[in-house]
Order: sequence, then structure tokens, then C-alpha cells
Amino acid sequence: MNTKHIPTLRHSGILVSAFSFLILLASCGGSGDYTPKPQAYLRIDVPEHTYWLVDSLCSRPGDTLFFGTDTAFTLTGSCKTFPFIFEANECIELAEKGAPKGEVWVDLRYPQWDGVVFLTYKHLRGPDDLRGQTDTSTRMLEKHYQFASGIDEQAFESDDHTVHAVKWHLKGSRVASTYQFYATDSLHHFLRGALYINRPPNNDSLAPVLEYMQRDIDHLIETLRWR
Repeated sequence: MNTKHIPTLRHSGILVSAFSFLILLASCGGSGDYTPKPQAYLRIDVPEHTYWLVDSLCSRPGDTLFFGTDTAFTLTGSCKTFPFIFEANECIELAEKGAPKGEVWVDLRYPQWDGVVFLTYKHLRGPDDLRGQTDTSTRMLEKHYQFASGIDEQAFESDDHTVHAVKWHLKGSRVASTYQFYATDSLHHFLRGALYINRPPNNDSLAPVLEYMQRDIDHLIETLRWR
């Protein structure tokens, strides 16, 4: 037997294996560039905006929400009439909290997202009260400045219903309250509101919910009427 060709065959097998391995590496590595995928969040589905007129809170087990003349409930028990009227999303839960004389504290709760819009109403007794309430609104807003990357301020005027409002959209992933406002007739009524989500701030992932609630606040201001 001629054994001179055996080493040559062995070396040929090694070369074929090495060449195949290099091709495999090239096909996996591509050009060598790596592009990281953008950060993504779970999809949040929100319902359609459907509004009802709110002017009272009826006191019965569970504090049933009263939506004006369009209510679908048979009313029983006593009802607390608010000094203001507005349209709210039908998905909210309405709750009143104890407040000093001359004030009304109402929460618009979104239980599906653990969100809430705090409303504080103040009956004005004169120009000093108006200045005091606008100063309070400014101080409440300033608490969030250190976490905000930007603030958009917008004014709203309804001369027909004597509603003058200012609203602020605070930008930033760590801002606890992304939307605040106040509305007044400059003489007798003052209403301040602030949006909160009861969880650690991560406003990028909560963007659909925040935008949904902010739209509801805009609608509240546009439909606000004083008694």
C-alpha cells in the first residue's frame, strides 16, 4: 500500500473544515455592525371618549355618580349639588372629600389605570382670594419643575360662559403630575386641577394613558359652567 498520500488527505480535511467554519462566521456576523432595537413598552388600549354631564354627587352606598339629566340610574337618597357643571368621561369614578368651608374637593378617578384628577374648588370673596389661589396654583406647579424637561402653557377663554383658564403640560419621564390647570370667572369661582398616576413615574410607558386623561381635562375645561 502506498501511504504517501494519507497525510495529504488529512490536511485537506482540516482545510475544508476551517473554510466551512469561516463561512459560518461570515454569515452570522454580517458586516460586523450591530444596531440595538429601540426600547418598547407594553401596548395600552384605551376606550373611546364618551362624556356625560356632571353636576351632583348622590350619597348612597358606593357614592353613585350622577350625570345630570342623562343619568341611567334611578336616584335614591340625597344628592350634593356642585357649584360648577362640566362633562366627564363615563369611565370615571367620582368621589368628594372633606374640605374647608367655601371649598369643594372632588376626585375624578380612573380605576383601570390607578389615575386621578384632583379638583379643588374655591368660592372667591374678593380680589385677594383670586390672587391667593393663582399663587397657590403656581406654587403647586413649581414643585415639579426639577423633574420637568419642558413646560407648555396654554390659555383658554370662553366669554359666553365667563371661563378663563390656564393649563400646563409638563414634559419629562419622571414628572409626577404631567397636567395641571386652573379656571375662574375672576369674581366668584376658582377651580384648580392636577393629574396624577399612583405609581412610580415612567411617563414614556404611560404616554397613551396620560394623553387620554389630558384630553378629558381639556374637555372638562371646554364644558365648564358656573352655577
